[in-house]
Amino acid sequence: MVAGRQQRGSEAPLDGGWGWVIVGCCFMVTVCTRAVTRCVSIFFVEFQAHFGADYAATAWVHSLVDCTTMLCAPVGSLIGNRWSCRVAVMFGGLLSSCGLLLSSFSTRLEFLYLSMGVLTGVGFALCYTPAIAMVGCYFRQRKALAYGIAMSGSGIGTFVLAPVVQLLIELYSWRGALLVLSAFVANLGVCGALLRPIRPQEDEEQVEREEKESAGNVSSRNTEVTVKPSKESEDSLLPSGKSLSFLMECVSSPPPPLLSGDPAPQLQRRWFFSSCFLSFKEYRFLLLPDFLGMAMSFLFLATGCSLPFIYLVPYALSVGVCHQHAAFLMSILGVISIVGNITFGWLTDRRCLKPYRLACYIFSVAMEGLCCLFVPLLQSFPLLVPFAILYGYFDGAYVALIPVVTSDLVGPQYLSSALGVVYFLHAIPYLVSPPIGGWLVDVTGSYMATFFLSSAAMVLSSLVLSIISRIRRCQHRVSAVTEDNKH
Repeated sequence: MVAGRQQRGSEAPLDGGWGWVIVGCCFMVTVCTRAVTRCVSIFFVEFQAHFGADYAATAWVHSLVDCTTMLCAPVGSLIGNRWSCRVAVMFGGLLSSCGLLLSSFSTRLEFLYLSMGVLTGVGFALCYTPAIAMVGCYFRQRKALAYGIAMSGSGIGTFVLAPVVQLLIELYSWRGALLVLSAFVANLGVCGALLRPIRPQEDEEQVEREEKESAGNVSSRNTEVTVKPSKESEDSLLPSGKSLSFLMECVSSPPPPLLSGDPAPQLQRRWFFSSCFLSFKEYRFLLLPDFLGMAMSFLFLATGCSLPFIYLVPYALSVGVCHQHAAFLMSILGVISIVGNITFGWLTDRRCLKPYRLACYIFSVAMEGLCCLFVPLLQSFPLLVPFAILYGYFDGAYVALIPVVTSDLVGPQYLSSALGVVYFLHAIPYLVSPPIGGWLVDVTGSYMATFFLSSAAMVLSSLVLSIISRIRRCQHRVSAVTEDNKH
């Protein structure tokens, strides 16, 4: 068994080899999920005109896609942990493709809520988190660069898909454009098939040590049973906390059948308690104060980050920008976010900036919030281009750093579960903020309040995280001084 693990590790070395194929698959997953979600804003005016709805009602389509994607992110992590990331991504690709296919035949806006908002969102959720977690399993030293390349698919996809979707709408109407997007999203099944599972090196060594310990414990127990039966071994319902391999065996195997004359109820209870214990072990990072502070920051971030992607095109149209130029603003935003993904990923992998990844993340979120303050002053296409450049760059920077700072905080062994929780925290803000932004447009008659809301939320997110990180740093210094005084 050990030889088999060593052979599997040699076939998939870390920081290279098949890991770059995983990066390419994650790149395509972000193209088919996040870029397609951003391009839903291009359908905003078409949906509003066809169904005769107001801004708030039409905004629910985009918000439901984002909300369902993030709300069901823990489900994608659970499927990836229990079965494999390959199964999660392939099944998610099938669901999302079917959702877009059904959306092209919708006759009411409420049907779009279900087909595009719920069904497509669930499919995206099953693909997004497992694909991102796989990159963290294959990379250690160049993790930020790998994530920068993988997450740049959102920017490249937006850059390519935005004008293509606008052209498809003009040629085939919005129904034909959704049919083409459905066929494009079906490529998620191919990406999922290439996600070869790997066990992190640290986990392999830990499991090998635990198996040796458990083997020694089993042999000693067998000797004791041969000499003298132990009552504790007969009445024990829950294995020792050190024997993680026993827990894995209990969870992976189905519960034993209830047969008369056998101790099956006792084994049933042991299997149930072992499953609950292992599930708790997967999510014990939730008790970390640093993670709780980051979770609070994510709530504010998710409230403001999606509004510019939804209302940039309608705002540009309202100030007299033509449809092609308005869609081109999304392309500029997308291609510049690629630069932010890769450059911030490469820079934060350098030895001088590696300890300051969290500070870089805070800086990028704060700059993104400040950019939104000046949008109401930009009344033409040449003035909106600098906003698209700056906002796109810092958006790509913080998106690439989210899985990196999360991995630095919880460790690679909890990365999949932690990412599920992180993206789950985006769900409710993604659901309510676009309709609130549309309601502000309906009430005030302008987009000023909507962009001010986005700016305030992202600046507050950076302030919360910077204050909490400062408090934790002071606590570490006080504890270090206390330890020095003791010595």
